[in-house]
Amino acid sequence: MTAAASAATGGRRRFVAPPRGAVDAMCFAQPLYAALREDQDLLTAPDWPSIPMLDARLALPHRQLVAQDAALLADGLHYETRIAERGQIATRADNWHDLFNALVWARYPAIKQALNQQQCRHIAAMPSGQRNRAQAALTQFDETGVIVRVRDPAVLQAWDRHDWSALFVDGADAWREGDIAVAAVIGHALMEQALLPGRLLVGKCVVVQGDEDARAVAQVAALIERGRLLNDPLALRPLPLMGIPGWHAGQDAVFYQQAGYFRPAREGRNYPAPSTG
Repeated sequence: MTAAASAATGGRRRFVAPPRGAVDAMCFAQPLYAALREDQDLLTAPDWPSIPMLDARLALPHRQLVAQDAALLADGLHYETRIAERGQIATRADNWHDLFNALVWARYPAIKQALNQQQCRHIAAMPSGQRNRAQAALTQFDETGVIVRVRDPAVLQAWDRHDWSALFVDGADAWREGDIAVAAVIGHALMEQALLPGRLLVGKCVVVQGDEDARAVAQVAALIERGRLLNDPLALRPLPLMGIPGWHAGQDAVFYQQAGYFRPAREGRNYPAPSTG
């Protein structure tokens, strides 16, 4: 876990991923991993990919995966600053969290580049050791972010009021027909936590109005780069991902009544309208 990830958890108990050999390869058939299918062998092979092999395989533009060791950390640079100034992404060997981070860099480089750019802008503006709300939002999205695309903003009314039955059960056809869809899972911490079977995950979402997933991702990257998104964690919409039709086994009426997971809306909580460009 990076320092940013630790801050994002608010000091809560650190998640411990299962050993590589304990993960069933069928785990990666979950919809949450859909964008990583071209590189699934990196997840299912018996042995961990070495960092040099992973760097060569992914060939990140203007970026290099480098081992996070004492020699690297001796430069004293912030994790994000090192990426911006040297193009080096500190990566721990044999580590699920950092492997997923590298794969997200490969799949959504414009998103990761924009997140890094904004983090560095705020790091430079803040006193040492202090973080602002924008940094918290950027980190939450980096760790647990999801981009949701909608064709008609009216579908968000149920989500606005946390009417999960209306969103997922009554609105199941909207999900199946693509009127509302997960355009991209950005959060590499979500991917790590999904290694444990049955884990009930919550994504922190930005919503885009449109018809195409790739365009939605490009739009979010541009908005982050311009500082128009992720300026406050409260602007992120929580979404119980296992409620999405087809994302979890046993989605019966009892499942959707779990108040600890499908939480009611907080009084006075408002979410932004979907971005349109």
